[in-house]
Amino acid sequence: MLASAADAGSDPVALYSEHCSACHAETRLGGTGPALIPEALGRIKGEALEEIIANGRIATQMPAFAEDLTAEDIAALAAYIAEPLAETPSWTVHEVDATRDLKTDYISAKKPVFSADPMNITLVVETGDHHVSVLDGDTFEVLDRFATPFAVHGGPKFTPDGRYVFIMSRDGWVQKYDIWSLAEIGRVRAGLNSRNIAMSHDGKWLAVANYLPNTLTILATDDLSVARIIDVVGREGNPSRVSAVYQAPDRKSFVLALKDVPEVWEIATDPGAGPYHEGFVHSFEKGMEESLAAEEGLFARRRIMVDAPIDDFFFSPDYQNLIGTNREGDKGVVVNLIVGREIAELPLPGMPHLGSGISWMRDGRRVMATPHLREGMLSVIDMKDWSVIDTIRTDGPGFFLRSHQNSPYVWADVFFGPNKDKMHVIDKETLQIVKTLNPAPGKTVAHVEFTRDGSKALVSIWEDDGAVIVYDAVTLEELKRLPMRKPSGKYNVSNKIHFEEGTSH
Repeated sequence: MLASAADAGSDPVALYSEHCSACHAETRLGGTGPALIPEALGRIKGEALEEIIANGRIATQMPAFAEDLTAEDIAALAAYIAEPLAETPSWTVHEVDATRDLKTDYISAKKPVFSADPMNITLVVETGDHHVSVLDGDTFEVLDRFATPFAVHGGPKFTPDGRYVFIMSRDGWVQKYDIWSLAEIGRVRAGLNSRNIAMSHDGKWLAVANYLPNTLTILATDDLSVARIIDVVGREGNPSRVSAVYQAPDRKSFVLALKDVPEVWEIATDPGAGPYHEGFVHSFEKGMEESLAAEEGLFARRRIMVDAPIDDFFFSPDYQNLIGTNREGDKGVVVNLIVGREIAELPLPGMPHLGSGISWMRDGRRVMATPHLREGMLSVIDMKDWSVIDTIRTDGPGFFLRSHQNSPYVWADVFFGPNKDKMHVIDKETLQIVKTLNPAPGKTVAHVEFTRDGSKALVSIWEDDGAVIVYDAVTLEELKRLPMRKPSGKYNVSNKIHFEEGTSH
């Protein structure tokens, strides 16, 4: 049982200062090592945290302290680290810029240094030892494997030409990598605890959604300098964490969900795409004027009031509607970005994971589907009248859905529960499960990405001694197995920059 730091006989502050501060900073906000605060550590707490302090962490610079500290010392230290900070720290433009580290030995290649199709490159995030593998999407040869910041979180984002990719860690570090040169360009710490990043339509700006502090940091993609830090405060004056940020390329904007206040924000990423620009807001109903901020120009903000905070969301393909879920996870809501209000409510029990939702055409109508985090089911919804068409029962709650416009199937994992080693393959037309794969009995199997043409599907064995399995996306036969260290997400350049309908933002 983890002891309370206040009750521990050891002095946790002194222990931290002596053994931890050199790498993690006296402030606990991180240095060469990650931030040691609850927001950054996530699920690492209690006995798991004590285990890491005692025995170190494989494939990192974290040493073992079992021979230097008593069990009581370790328990006191773990409890101290698990406590929230007394005050919410700031992270100003000056502090962000002070962390900016551009590599002096980086050389920009005039053309790719490899012969593979640069549009069919797939990045595999390996969280087991904090690396990314760069795969040739045709041969599945590993072209490069580079170190990332601690605990990558959220999907990497590519520039529109597919050359550069940006990767974010849970403790706010943003890394820029040149795919053509197979080289890191640099990194900067844009926040202290961050959720995800979004690329602007023109590739000039990168938005970083922060939990700590309550800000949206916008970086210039060319040199990772700060373009703007926006304090996230609701209309009533209450600060809020940012649940998620995505780009709406057709609208030339970033769209934010706020975790602590019932608002959705839209931030213009082009000087001519402000709230009153034709094409950004076509019309609004009587009384909706107050949903628009009196701002114009680059990074102009628009507030849209909603009934309850939205945790995550995805867009309809025309970017007119945002489909999100509330914190209680018992329903979905549709927010129309043109009129600036909720237009529909979706009955989705079981905590829908709408950030992983996808859509496709079925019988001439566009439908969307979402997994549920608490229940073994997928909901399929008509995107014209927002009615639930069907509910597909699965072997347990899932986390990710993926498909491709050239594939007849939707792939759905069973991430939670005893059947975590299953992967369902579902026919898009009949909505029937046509095959259930079990490629690694007893191990977690999750997250699918397709090659550029949709002919191959890549599936993760989400374990420290895991692998990426390459399937023929038509015959569903296994073709190859690539050993990986806890591969989580996989991201194909073409699918991401062209917003392939079977993938998420």
